[in-house]
Amino acid sequence: MGSFELMIWAGAAVTLIGVAGLIACVVYVMRLRRSGLDDAAMRAGLRKGVIWNTLALFISIIGLMLVILGIAFS
Repeated sequence: MGSFELMIWAGAAVTLIGVAGLIACVVYVMRLRRSGLDDAAMRAGLRKGVIWNTLALFISIIGLMLVILGIAFS
């Protein structure tokens, strides 16, 4: 297995971690909406969710870039 093939598989793994994070964010927000919190507590919880969502999206983008670079260089 060459180094670029390894880059493709590592990028796929990183992408899957990011997608799992995105799914976890969706579950977090759905639970938050069902909890019936007041407006201030809901906003605070959603701010936390947006931060985690952005981080998970960034991780999945990094993984996809690794996959694309691995494909392009191999």
